[in-house]
Amino acid sequence: MEVALIILGAIVAVGAACMLYELYCRHSGKSEEAPAVVADECCGQHAVCERDSLLAAMSEKIEYFDDEELDAYAGRDAAQYSESESEEFRSVLLTLLPDDVAPWARSLQLRGIELPADVRDELLMIVGENRHTR
Repeated sequence: MEVALIILGAIVAVGAACMLYELYCRHSGKSEEAPAVVADECCGQHAVCERDSLLAAMSEKIEYFDDEELDAYAGRDAAQYSESESEEFRSVLLTLLPDDVAPWARSLQLRGIELPADVRDELLMIVGENRHTR
């Protein structure tokens, strides 16, 4: 038991030292610049690929995927969608090319459109599968 506590303490100390070093580098401007990302490849420098991250809106330019009809749902809460409205989102999702799924999600975010919960789960599953196949 004593050995486990020593190992745990060492891990915490190393983690704290790494965090302090990272904060120091960011504050002092000494952090290294990440290499440029090739548009079609993930650079491997991040835990989640920025190229198809659903949270990273790389550009503020809204791109449409033949889904202009979904603009009618801008500003609505995802819990308010009926089954037929959820089906509209699902039909667009299922017609997208694999590389267009994450950009479509970013486009919806930029347009202020929330996905229905069940469609959002499907989208996350598709994005996860696309990452594993690369």
